[in-house]
Amino acid sequence: MGLKPKLLAVSIAAVMLAACDGDDGRNGVNGTDGIDGSTGLSSLTTQTNIADGDATCFNGGVRIDSGVDANSDGILSSSEIDTTNYVCNAANVNSAKNFQRIATFPVCLQMDATCDVDDETVAEIVAASSDGKTLIYTDSQREVLGFTDITNPEQPAALGVLPLAGEPTSVGVAGDYALAAVNTSADFINTSGELVIVDIATQTAVRTIELGGQPDSVAISPDGQYAAIAIENERDEDLNDGALPQAPAGYLVVVNLAGEPAAWTSTNIDMTGLADIAAGDPEPEYVDINSDNIAVVTFQENNYLVLVDLASGAIVNHFSAGTVNLTQIDNVEEDPAIISQTDSLDNIPREPDGVTWLNSEYFVTANEGDWQGGSRGFTVFNTEGEVIFDSGNSLDHLTVQLGQYPDGRSENKGNEPENAEFGVFGSERFLFVNSERSSLVFVYDVADFTKPAYKQTLPAALGPEGVVSIPSRNLLVAASEEDARGDKFRGSLNIYRYGTQPASYPTLYSTEREDGTPIPWSAMSGLAADPLSPNTLYSIEDSFYGKSRIFTIDTSSKPALLTHETRISDAKDVFAGISTVALMDPSVSDDDPTRADVFDEADLALLINDDKTINVDPEGIAVASDGGFWVASEGSGTVGDAGRPVNSLNFIFKTDAYGVIESVITLPAAVSDNQLRFGFEGVAEYNGAVYVAFQRVWPGDSAVRIGVYNIAGASWSFLNYTLDAPESQNGGWVGLSDLTSLDDGQFMVVERDNQAGPDAAIKRLYRFDVTGLVDGDTVTKTLVRDLIPDLAKAGGLIAEKIEGMALSADGDVWIINDNDGVDDNSGETQLLNLGPILD
Repeated sequence: MGLKPKLLAVSIAAVMLAACDGDDGRNGVNGTDGIDGSTGLSSLTTQTNIADGDATCFNGGVRIDSGVDANSDGILSSSEIDTTNYVCNAANVNSAKNFQRIATFPVCLQMDATCDVDDETVAEIVAASSDGKTLIYTDSQREVLGFTDITNPEQPAALGVLPLAGEPTSVGVAGDYALAAVNTSADFINTSGELVIVDIATQTAVRTIELGGQPDSVAISPDGQYAAIAIENERDEDLNDGALPQAPAGYLVVVNLAGEPAAWTSTNIDMTGLADIAAGDPEPEYVDINSDNIAVVTFQENNYLVLVDLASGAIVNHFSAGTVNLTQIDNVEEDPAIISQTDSLDNIPREPDGVTWLNSEYFVTANEGDWQGGSRGFTVFNTEGEVIFDSGNSLDHLTVQLGQYPDGRSENKGNEPENAEFGVFGSERFLFVNSERSSLVFVYDVADFTKPAYKQTLPAALGPEGVVSIPSRNLLVAASEEDARGDKFRGSLNIYRYGTQPASYPTLYSTEREDGTPIPWSAMSGLAADPLSPNTLYSIEDSFYGKSRIFTIDTSSKPALLTHETRISDAKDVFAGISTVALMDPSVSDDDPTRADVFDEADLALLINDDKTINVDPEGIAVASDGGFWVASEGSGTVGDAGRPVNSLNFIFKTDAYGVIESVITLPAAVSDNQLRFGFEGVAEYNGAVYVAFQRVWPGDSAVRIGVYNIAGASWSFLNYTLDAPESQNGGWVGLSDLTSLDDGQFMVVERDNQAGPDAAIKRLYRFDVTGLVDGDTVTKTLVRDLIPDLAKAGGLIAEKIEGMALSADGDVWIINDNDGVDDNSGETQLLNLGPILD
């Protein structure tokens, strides 16, 4: 079943009611008479039921015709109708069918069969061949057009690339040909571009049409008669703070596709003098064409929309995209991050980017913003320029609810909707909206075009921009453009299938606070199980976020529900009273070698807020036998590395059930004096001792440590754990993450490398027994589970940081990954139940 939290039902419903008047329950046929004052004839309004499957109201509804009954026969003929309106029945979202990600194709596979290449690749805009079996995408970084075989969509295969003379910015398909817009501009002033027509079967260019400027997007008319290319001639964002105007002006190119490519002709359409903002410098961004061959063109920076009749070249309407007032959003970026949802923004220009027609009357804009705006949502307009529906703050709230809100973009444009696509799948109509910064695809049922109904959210690789629906094959494809092997993400094509399976994402979402906003969460680290409740897990967020919290998760439903947040607090001043080095000269920086290796009063002060909440790095959590929790916090900084000064030690906090700190445990000085920034990870309690896993081998050690703290004796001992050697084709390191007690002296630990996607090699669960071992002994480990097959089932790229693992009271093993706070990370979180794998 798709995600249907109460939060979203309320927030979107409120917008729906405001967007469409009328009684959805009207049935039957009736007429209302009146006298038209200008003619003296009877005016008539009739209502007619619309059957399911009608092009306007897929879910049924009422058509309302009004006009003057000239012949007084009580019936409005087509010539007598002046206006027609529709009141569609509310969408009946089909929870029995869903979109499911079935494959992810990293486009580096075009260069190497295992993606063992450092070269940056991009999948920006994607189109599909007429038979839906070949994907064509733009790779502006390599200046190529890429081809991917999806005859079997679950196993996409590289078909090679076509080198181009510049950066491809967009691509569309007309019959047997791909039309690639290529930017060949020398700079922002000396602009040029070309339309390259490519035979898809042979992957060869058959013709090039000069465009005269820098193109941004391509659209092909549904009947295949026209192509429209938006020539943006984009501004230099570093010149005068990116302010408009900046010549040269953009325009629209219309290509008549009659006959073979050699016979195609093109026409330029001037678009100056229209926009309210910088009318002399329009910057057309995106274009789409409806069944009447009317193109809608977005001027993103100008915050404007233009409708063009492609047959005549006439501009048939133009209007501002308008502004939006937003409440309960976050527009402040803190370090460490806090997702507040308490801010407001007034009169924010929408500045639409992607656009898609729903039919010949309605279209949708994705309001990414660029220069001065960005309203964090999408809007349904009609051709008169009226706002029919606006998503308001709902997309930001959804990304918060799913743990994928990009707090680092709060002062900019939040989740940044980038693009939109419409598709008819059998008897259902869907709108797809890409969120660039949250790496999500939102799916809406648009049985009623005026009332999009939320259906589900799909995960994507980092930075989805292009999106294409392939209804003939029940497929959807999104292109994710961000790629940096060193940061562990690859540009990819995300492939989804519509069918009779339950939605597989999200695996975790949050309930709402008292103010109606969702509980924010992200960057999940350790995981712990409630020993008395098989359906209760606990987790924590790491140092990406301030005011550290403990989360309660209810796994009785699918997806699991994050129900509570508990701030870790030093209300009793226990943490404030720990020993530190005496405060040194405040004028001496932490970067100074004389201060870099010490944890002093100034460092401690930064970890405790005025409200007694704390800013630490929780990496492990365990339920304490006497109530409350053990929380392991990883130290910050490495001794001897002036570039990474010691700002925090490794701590174990004992809290009560409300998160209030009762005691703080630190390492012996002899160990702490060799601190490496890869410190405490998982924590567990067993037989009167607290066990903690270090992540990596510290200086002077031959193996990674398992620390054992005797609670009654307040003393430390250490066991050794031998890590697997790195196996990734990209090298890297291997370390430990979470740790849990299995009782009877046995423990299970997560061992992983620091690689992701095609480079991931080690994501494993091991168990070991400490029975009879003493200080300095080495544990013997036994493989329990290779996690990579489990992670691959989600159809995405393998996550780097498997940080949490727990054994529930009913014997199931759970794992979760850390999404890095959506910082250089798609933000995808997989909370997986592996089942009773220890039996």
